[in-house]
Amino acid sequence: MTKGLSRRHALQMGSLVLLLGVQQVARGLTILAVRVWPAKDYSRVTIESDVGLKTKYYFIAEPPRLAVDIEGIDLIPALRELVAKVKPDDPNISGIRVGQNAPGVVRLVVELKQPMMPQVFALQPVAAYQHRLVFDLYPTQVADPLAALIAERLKDRTLAPTTPAAPAAADPLGELIARQTDRSAPARSAEATAPATADKAPASAALPKPPSETVGAGAGSRNKTDRLIIVALDPGHGGEDPGAIGPGGTREKDVVLQIALRLRDRINAIPNMRAFLTRDADFFVPLHIRVQKARRVQADLFISIHADAFFTPRPQGASVFALSDKGATSSAARWMADKENSADLVGGLNVKAKDSQVQKALLDMSTTAQINDSLKLGGAMLGEIGSVGKLHKPRVEQAGFAVLKAPDIPSVLVEAAFISNPEEEVKLRSEAYQVQLADALMRGISRYFAQNPPLARNRPL
Repeated sequence: MTKGLSRRHALQMGSLVLLLGVQQVARGLTILAVRVWPAKDYSRVTIESDVGLKTKYYFIAEPPRLAVDIEGIDLIPALRELVAKVKPDDPNISGIRVGQNAPGVVRLVVELKQPMMPQVFALQPVAAYQHRLVFDLYPTQVADPLAALIAERLKDRTLAPTTPAAPAAADPLGELIARQTDRSAPARSAEATAPATADKAPASAALPKPPSETVGAGAGSRNKTDRLIIVALDPGHGGEDPGAIGPGGTREKDVVLQIALRLRDRINAIPNMRAFLTRDADFFVPLHIRVQKARRVQADLFISIHADAFFTPRPQGASVFALSDKGATSSAARWMADKENSADLVGGLNVKAKDSQVQKALLDMSTTAQINDSLKLGGAMLGEIGSVGKLHKPRVEQAGFAVLKAPDIPSVLVEAAFISNPEEEVKLRSEAYQVQLADALMRGISRYFAQNPPLARNRPL
């Protein structure tokens, strides 16, 4: 075993983290922390130590459980505490047992609530972490997220006749959705296509009933279909990866999730639109899986939300980024892309997973059309964000962001503010700014669809 690097500091991990006040040393190694990250997608167990742990593991199908033997260690309080880290509402883990299986061998048994596909792997020191032993537990039966969105939409439609329309301050997409796929409609003036604002909308304005759109299916052919527009929202970082941390201790992963949830509510309030979140809780999602999730639900747009840090506390303002296939438009954009692309290292990606290389290959299939549409989306959003705060750059920047490489989905990355700036950190935590930003992003979506109606799909959603 090689000596680990000295630990610089401990990440703030909330109630799920056990940090030892007194080092527990066994056979020359130190257990630094144990963590459990429950989520519907998968549950993760992490053991962090100052040197790498040697393990053997076995999966037993009936009843489902994972047994892991850690060699060269005696049972110490740090590992015993792992038992208490499993919450009753964990969707995948029912409990963890630990015991001294043999001299110098500790056995962990992870009892599971359903059949699983376990992945056990080690991670080398990176960022604030030292050596990590990771157990990722994936359910073998996974619900179809697109089917869930459709079922949710059908439920709303069933309730619509008996539920009065809720009053709303503004309806930026009402007329738009009714005509969104009818490309034969005459073009409207710039004034007519401008999104409505809460200040200008009448107080009695209400959300329209879900329309039945007429979708062009080719010259001389018109098909009736019911078009569900899906916007994929991607809150950056999560789980083992906190993202940037502000001078006051605010974690990027927390504030971007709050902003995404606010934007989700605004999207879901529009008939025939649904938001899909790549993560809706505090867990890590690899970059290529974020892209894969958006493609699986046939998303019309992909919006990744971040709040990054810079070398100094001076930079401020929001930014919008799109993909580039010709190099970054600035050194700052290149630096930002490199930083965001390192999320897999911090969050902990199992590089030996069978589908890893296949999925990453998809990230190189970006097209010129996708980039052009992404720039249009980014421009629409940048114009609206500028109305609620300072912009870091007045134009959409471009660089090689891995998370923006869906070949068939217009994709942008929004940096809401610089969390490294003390003033902007306070703003990011405030409900007022989060609401303003969510409203601006919604108006940006409205403006984009007004000018770029989504095309018909092969099958109605």
